[in-house]
Amino acid sequence: MRSPFRSFFLLFITLAPALLNAQPINWKEIFPGVWKGTAGKPDAYDLLKAAETPPSPALSKLPEQAFPIPKEEIVFRVQQGKTYLRFPLEKAEQLYGFGLNFQTIHQRGRIMQLHADHYGKSDNGRTHAPVPFYVSSLGYGVFVNSAKYIDVYAGSGVRKDSKNPPKVMDRNTDKNWSAHPYSDAVEMLIPAEGIEIYVFAGPKPINAIERFNLLSGGGCLPPRWGLGFTQRVHRLHTAAQVKEEAKAFEEKGYPLDFIGLEPGWQSKSYPCTFEWDKSRFPDPASFVKEMDQMKVKVNLWTNPYVSPDASIYKKIAPFTGSHTVWNGLVPDLSMPQARKILFDQFEKDHVKIGVSGYKIDEVDGFDSYLWPDVATFPSGHTSEQIRQTYGLLVQKHSFEVFRRNNARTYGLVRASNAGGASFPYVIYNDNYSHEDFITALINSGYAGVLWTPEVRASKTAEEWLRRFQTVCFSPMAMINAWSSGMQPWTFPEVAPQIKALAELRMRMMPYWYTEFAKYHYNGTPPFRGMNLEEGFGADLKKEKTPTNLEENPYEEAVTKEVKDQYMAGEYLLVAPLFTGQTTRRVILPKGKWYDFYTGKLAGDGEVITISPGMDQIPVFVKDGGIIPMMPAALHAPLSGEKTDLEIRHYGQKNGNYKLYDDDGESFAYEKGAFSWRHINVERDANGKLKGTISTGENGKPSTVGNVTWRFMTE
Repeated sequence: MRSPFRSFFLLFITLAPALLNAQPINWKEIFPGVWKGTAGKPDAYDLLKAAETPPSPALSKLPEQAFPIPKEEIVFRVQQGKTYLRFPLEKAEQLYGFGLNFQTIHQRGRIMQLHADHYGKSDNGRTHAPVPFYVSSLGYGVFVNSAKYIDVYAGSGVRKDSKNPPKVMDRNTDKNWSAHPYSDAVEMLIPAEGIEIYVFAGPKPINAIERFNLLSGGGCLPPRWGLGFTQRVHRLHTAAQVKEEAKAFEEKGYPLDFIGLEPGWQSKSYPCTFEWDKSRFPDPASFVKEMDQMKVKVNLWTNPYVSPDASIYKKIAPFTGSHTVWNGLVPDLSMPQARKILFDQFEKDHVKIGVSGYKIDEVDGFDSYLWPDVATFPSGHTSEQIRQTYGLLVQKHSFEVFRRNNARTYGLVRASNAGGASFPYVIYNDNYSHEDFITALINSGYAGVLWTPEVRASKTAEEWLRRFQTVCFSPMAMINAWSSGMQPWTFPEVAPQIKALAELRMRMMPYWYTEFAKYHYNGTPPFRGMNLEEGFGADLKKEKTPTNLEENPYEEAVTKEVKDQYMAGEYLLVAPLFTGQTTRRVILPKGKWYDFYTGKLAGDGEVITISPGMDQIPVFVKDGGIIPMMPAALHAPLSGEKTDLEIRHYGQKNGNYKLYDDDGESFAYEKGAFSWRHINVERDANGKLKGTISTGENGKPSTVGNVTWRFMTE
């Protein structure tokens, strides 16, 4: 038997070269299964300080877990004024995360610099949400709390003193030779003399993500109307044109909950005045009130760059950066003086008259648009720190305006980062690849952000319908017609299908609202990748790519990624089709899965090929799944409005579901004004399925009307 001393000695000899210059990390368990490590002299300003969001109370109630990776193999040192970090990897491990990526799901072996920017058609770390968090297939997560640009080598570099070095191969004779030898570590370089590190236990990857989200207060809980349908109108629409558009939705029977005004609502934009253009909106307060009477909320586009013609220009000037954006001042929103001036203006001219939210543009990049890294800011924070946190700052402090007015909001933003999970904003961008949109939707679940695969212009009715199908199974059901002026009925040949999809989105409101409540209270992403689903094991299969050594002398086997299907909430698997597709493969996790529309068995833990036609997006429900639905409606239920429920059950297994309820509009839920109704489906003594729903609690919100049951598989 090997003695403990000899084992320790061998481990020390193996690790000694790598640890020779290592410095101590002070670890502290701050919540069950969450550890904070402090090393060196961390920057005074970081992502969590920018977000200023207290952790969710739910963290304290989670079960205890052991530290999930060997502490002694986590290396920190300061080299040439920069922080070097090394985290161990096992050979069979896969990595997910490192921000909002658009083309890749598996991140092991990749090299990137996490840098807030517009997505530029490459997953190189420059993205709208460069979140320095990754989760392992082994069931743990790591978050590096820095507001600096972070160089990441995600299992790509091989140290000569590696304790698990790759096998040396001869390319001349070994057909398995790889241009990218196995690496046993994630390595990072951060321009700082210290760092805060957070490690999250599982035991499953989804549990590590939940803990990460709860550290930032839990996910956002939108108002009910935010999960309805939204149309963004042409950028120069007038008040009369906006009202006509809303009336057209009503007359044609298409759902509409909020409408987005683009740059023309302002007297000047690029840079912005934040003041209404009186030629297009002569009486803003009356306009917003009229829209509200039509049960349609108003959302305003803006960017934060202050025009010389803005009334707040002179007042805010001392609290702005050294460089301008489109000749507009850049408020240093890390300073309370700057954000008070800007957001007091928002409150006075927008929120106080009933505006429901914002679309905050241009806070991500490109470098040629935003301030350069040589810029200075009066707070003393560096240009890159402001760049990395600007999306957090605009979300945080615009959200606080609505909180002060006890009105929930739901909007759009171009940038975010770690710490922003609780902010009610969905990320969007200028890219228009449908396939990339779905990959980003999957990756949003690994990054603690929300992303919407919006619909803009389309060349054909098929493309229009396929894109519309996916927005109805996403965080925000939106047509963004700021340039095209297109409407749901633009292609008459698919208008009935579009209307049916929009109605389905509304019918599923109880399910969507509950899944967002789980995001808020439990940290569970409402939309997420298949790799987080129990019983899904296709992620580590490899497929050999065709080899042409003349074109690419280092072409080799690639790891198969599943980036065209995803989970929507607890029970639904969504498998979209893209323009031109008539059939597709769907990988079903272990267990029986049923067709959402018919209740028929689709498959049992297998790969199926489907030809669904044009009318429906393929959706599958796991055995025992329960989907609460309401009648189709043109608008989301108002506060206190009761709605009937049709509760669907799929498959043969017993099922259970917790249905969330609150007033849907205010922050009363933060004071306990919410309830969970327990839904159960079980077989009686005769083997027949029966459903029950718990009664509402006294003094708690109760919007459930009559309940009917639909057993889809019987």
